[in-house]
Amino acid sequence: MIIRDTASILPLTVDNLSFDAGGTRLLDGVSFTLARGGITTIIGPNGAGKSLLLRLCHGLLVPSEGHVHWATGDGSIHGIKRHGMVFQRPVMLRRSALGNITHALAAFGIAGHEKSTRASAALAHFGLTDLAQRPARLLSGGEQQRLAIARAWSLSPHVLFLDEPCSQLDPGATRQIEAMLAVLAGEGVTLLLTTHDLPQARRLSKDVLFLNRGKLVESGPASTFFSAPATPEARAYLAGDLLW
Repeated sequence: MIIRDTASILPLTVDNLSFDAGGTRLLDGVSFTLARGGITTIIGPNGAGKSLLLRLCHGLLVPSEGHVHWATGDGSIHGIKRHGMVFQRPVMLRRSALGNITHALAAFGIAGHEKSTRASAALAHFGLTDLAQRPARLLSGGEQQRLAIARAWSLSPHVLFLDEPCSQLDPGATRQIEAMLAVLAGEGVTLLLTTHDLPQARRLSKDVLFLNRGKLVESGPASTFFSAPATPEARAYLAGDLLW
């Protein structure tokens, strides 16, 4: 078992976040607080700004206006960032599955016995030990996504951002990924993910952020959102009538 810090970089406070590109406002005045624990899903129609919001929260993009505040100021504890990102199409290095994890650990200054122990523990934790010496780029899409999540887990994240982690996977692989996400949440990792899959959002979510046209239209507990959406846009989206 990997030892994780008991201190937390959460809550994450997103304050009046906006993003412009090419003279167009793609995200407009989004504010919310991500508290510790559970799975929060960002949902909404195509072009709503879901992936953009995720990247701004992670720090991959700089907002045009507004701020992203971590409880620690820089999202780190003991000098190591405690939030990670898993992309829709995971980036795999030209290394073995094990090598992909050890490389990530080395990049964060983790070396020697601890690096080997963490990498092996990550593979074992998610049932990937048999794939340890396989070239990562030759793994199936589902195996690569599982490896990407295991790699992120090895770095002891407090928060994990996931962009459409199951969008290109078959039902069996999707179930495996959802099971991994449930394990992570059960271990205290806070998850913020985007999805177009409403049944998946219903299964996984503690809370929901609903975006439309770059604005945060509605947010709150998933049970309330899906049973009694408060806005006409949310009701139309759930009914399949809101395309943009």
